[in-house]
Amino acid sequence: MMKSDYIFIAGKRDEKRISSRVLEDTIHQHVKRGNKKLEIQAFGQHGIGGRLWESYPDNMDIRIIGHSGQRTGSLGTPNTRIEIMGPASDDIGWLNAGAEIIVHGSASNGAMNGAAQGKVYVGGSIGARGMTMTKRNPRFEPPELWVLGSAGDYFGEFMAGGIAVICGLNASNPEQLLGYRPLVGMVGGKVFVRGEVKSYSDKDAKEVDLDDQEWEWLTQGLKTFVKKIKQPKLINELAVRKDWRLIEAKSPQEKAEGPDRKSLSWFRDQVWDAELGRGGLIGDLQETEKGTLPVITRGDYRRYIPVWEHGKYISPCQASCPTGIPVQQRWAMIRTDNIDEAISMGLEYSPFPATVCGHLCPSPCMASCTRNLSYMAPINVRLLGQAAQNIKPPKPAKASGKKVAVIGGGPGGLSVAWQLTMKGHTATVFEAGQAIAGKISAVIPESRIPADTLNAEIERINSYIKDIRLGEKVDAKKFNEIKNSHDYVVVAAGGNKPRSLPIKGAERALFANDFLEKAKANKIKPGKKIVIIGAGNVGCDVATEAHRLGAVDITLIDVQKPAAFGKEREDAEKCGAQFRWPVFTKEINSQGLKLESGEILPANTVVISIGDVPDLSFLGEGIELERGFVKVDETGRSSDEKVFAIGDAVGPGLITNAIGAGRRTAIVIDQLLNGQAPDVGSLAPMIDTRRINLTYYNPRHDPNTLEACGEDCASCGNCKDCGICVAVCPEGAISRQEKATGFEYVVDESKCIGCGFCKGACPCGVWELIPNTPLA
Repeated sequence: MMKSDYIFIAGKRDEKRISSRVLEDTIHQHVKRGNKKLEIQAFGQHGIGGRLWESYPDNMDIRIIGHSGQRTGSLGTPNTRIEIMGPASDDIGWLNAGAEIIVHGSASNGAMNGAAQGKVYVGGSIGARGMTMTKRNPRFEPPELWVLGSAGDYFGEFMAGGIAVICGLNASNPEQLLGYRPLVGMVGGKVFVRGEVKSYSDKDAKEVDLDDQEWEWLTQGLKTFVKKIKQPKLINELAVRKDWRLIEAKSPQEKAEGPDRKSLSWFRDQVWDAELGRGGLIGDLQETEKGTLPVITRGDYRRYIPVWEHGKYISPCQASCPTGIPVQQRWAMIRTDNIDEAISMGLEYSPFPATVCGHLCPSPCMASCTRNLSYMAPINVRLLGQAAQNIKPPKPAKASGKKVAVIGGGPGGLSVAWQLTMKGHTATVFEAGQAIAGKISAVIPESRIPADTLNAEIERINSYIKDIRLGEKVDAKKFNEIKNSHDYVVVAAGGNKPRSLPIKGAERALFANDFLEKAKANKIKPGKKIVIIGAGNVGCDVATEAHRLGAVDITLIDVQKPAAFGKEREDAEKCGAQFRWPVFTKEINSQGLKLESGEILPANTVVISIGDVPDLSFLGEGIELERGFVKVDETGRSSDEKVFAIGDAVGPGLITNAIGAGRRTAIVIDQLLNGQAPDVGSLAPMIDTRRINLTYYNPRHDPNTLEACGEDCASCGNCKDCGICVAVCPEGAISRQEKATGFEYVVDESKCIGCGFCKGACPCGVWELIPNTPLA
């Protein structure tokens, strides 16, 4: 380190370069801890020193040694100072919003591209397309780019504001200091050049005299510049007035001038009014009073109107949750410090929030998190589930006296019974086995679900659902008795009949659930070699359990690309399991498994894991089946109006699918018991993820705690009250207003120009831009 008051941050860990995202998170953590002077050892990481809003109002001092990557200082803030002790890569100061950046060397392409504020001092030359698409917000000082050498090609392309100073010292081409085709499309700003500029876009720019006021500004700026780049002796050489030229953008009127070009007023008088307008063909239809419109229109003249659509759409995480849990709403509760309420909400949707949401579910909510689109880790929803292990269940409603029977005590059946109990109805669960929770308790390995978590939730379910009958195998006679003695029946019989293969020697194999049940009780020894037919997630569970019990040669085969995914497959691969496909089994013999190709796969144990089907023989002939499953309508109702079916009884699916179906069916039954027409309802449409813009979204934490996840959630579809729209509005047209039911962001149409900055910057996607009503 160069100074002891700088805190050193290495860009490598264990001799390996850390990613740009990890380095950025590390910097943010230091800023949170109040460290304001950091020295970064860079190894090409991108975006160093950008987006440090949380340090405001304190100044932030970043010094970079090594090789800084692209976009250093991008989205930099006014309180940030960045000093690069060497050359800089592409897009230095990209979208700069106020940072001061000093480069002790040259900078490559795209310097100050799209900048709106801030200053960049370059102690060398710059590459192509420097100072392109810059802009000027009249509320702030313009962006400035100071270059000791020369500029590369296409300099100042579409420049719309700001000031560039090109000193031309030691330029490689002194006759063309701004490179090839500079200032094309320039509409604003100015460029000071020391030396020759033989060609530029004279259609868009013009040379003007350098007056005393401009010279005074330039000389003061040069003194500051040479000090910043640590070359103060250059001031006498640079501060010679006759060497400098000033180029600025032409006005729209100047660009429009030409001998054959008619003015708009001429067209209005000689063409429009004469032929069509007042006194013309459609003059009687013209209701608007003609007049000169301002260049930037407001109010009724805007082409587009911003609309605050808070709550109109649901978030992708909620839309993808099979149980329908409003995930984003829970994170909003966390942000307002209603942590207990957010955790408890899980029990309103599932009796297994800790077991399933916290551990077993493949988490489609996290897979759909919009942070994935920006290569960030998704918000960790599993933390919410795991926190629910020991919370108390919700208080049931007043007893209704209505009775509903549930056939099957697995996740789906318990979900129905849980929801009905919550609504005040008496739910009786008939379970053929000696324990509830089905495959969760019987076959899923403890490596995937801690025993204390599962036991705590089973104990909570047993205390909440008062009538759970174990060892109650239901046949056709008993089913009819149950149906006649209850208001409704829900068939939630799980898939307990394993599918087999019509091959020779199939009787030598074990079925997956039988193997897993014995393995969980440590009552089986698979031997050193095991082959699993069926490479789905259940097959992967078999692989991990076999490895735990001593197997070292584990092979999973399938006729198609393996369907396994998520943690189950990851765990199997960690155990050394090999996946082979497409392969076809011919027979199982004493040696192991013989393929159609003739190849022998040696095995001490062969396990068939190609799925299960429910045993529905107890239903009799009165209920319509379809391909071995109960045929139901959209409410889960079967052909018998008193009988509903969910979960594996209607088709294979995830545990969360069964839990979600149980909740929806309970809602319908509750409506029927209360004399209402069944209505499962529908969620609002999911927000289009293209509306979510994370450019200005600033995650400040590693999302590994509830509080950090709540803060970093982008709150898709619901306003997070971050105020970014207020900050970016160039006209100050948006304000936050308190309402009786909360808050609202309101647009002042007399100020709004319909630019869409609010929509473009909103991380929540709650702003939409709609076309204005055409004027009559």
